[in-house]
Amino acid sequence: MMKMENLVELLHEVNVTVAVVGATDNPEKFGSVIYRDLKRKGFTVFPVNPNRSTVDGDHAFDSIGEISNPPMIVNVVVPPEVTLDVLTQCLDFDLVNIWLQPGSESPKVMSFLRENGFNYLANECIMVRSRLG
Repeated sequence: MMKMENLVELLHEVNVTVAVVGATDNPEKFGSVIYRDLKRKGFTVFPVNPNRSTVDGDHAFDSIGEISNPPMIVNVVVPPEVTLDVLTQCLDFDLVNIWLQPGSESPKVMSFLRENGFNYLANECIMVRSRLG
């Protein structure tokens, strides 16, 4: 998979695809707000949540590895202990572009990202950055 250093620039590429890990239908959760926001903006988004069969009427994937067309960006909207499992799966499928939503990171997560050569962005909301030019 192509590795780009700037995830914000990648977000503005034509036909960029984004997996939202932690996507949900619960309107009080960021996984719901982010998924619908990106979808409304015209992004191709894949909801990943092992506890749901659908999100916003779309088929939900149990894991990142079930997505047949690997996403260009993996947006993580889960607690840090789950984030580590997600990152391990991403390594298995050579998915290196990781966007951590605020709250999904921890010192352990950040160390794992650096030690395994991920291209990542942390503490920036994808909804805000997808609005900027």
